[in-house]
Amino acid sequence: MSQSLVELRPEAQNSEKITINLGFIDLGQIDLLVQEAFYANRTDFIRTAIRNQLERHQDILRQAAARHELQLGLATLTREALETLRAKGEMLNLRILGLAVIAPDVSPDLALATIASLRILGALQAAPDVKAALRPRIR
Repeated sequence: MSQSLVELRPEAQNSEKITINLGFIDLGQIDLLVQEAFYANRTDFIRTAIRNQLERHQDILRQAAARHELQLGLATLTREALETLRAKGEMLNLRILGLAVIAPDVSPDLALATIASLRILGALQAAPDVKAALRPRIR
């Protein structure tokens, strides 16, 4: 894959909202820790708990990412880079653990002409019509 095509950074600037259900006792305990100033708020506690678990399993995550040939971080696909690929007659098979961003000015036709497959563990940010066009290629 062309280095000019995909820019990888260890941590994305963006985040994705998730919803979880917690029992009342767990929630109360979190609120008590927030009240006692151990954490700024519930979100701070939950993020910290998740990061601690991910750090605890770091070796397993690294091995699994390598085994599945996943690129870690943020992948940004620009219109210019995809047009260059199309001119060369090349197509991408992307495997991303993190965030894949397809620039807003990429058309569905350009995406289909240059992206053979996408495997994303994390999130994909792209225009709705581009996502719809690529849906059959997303694993």
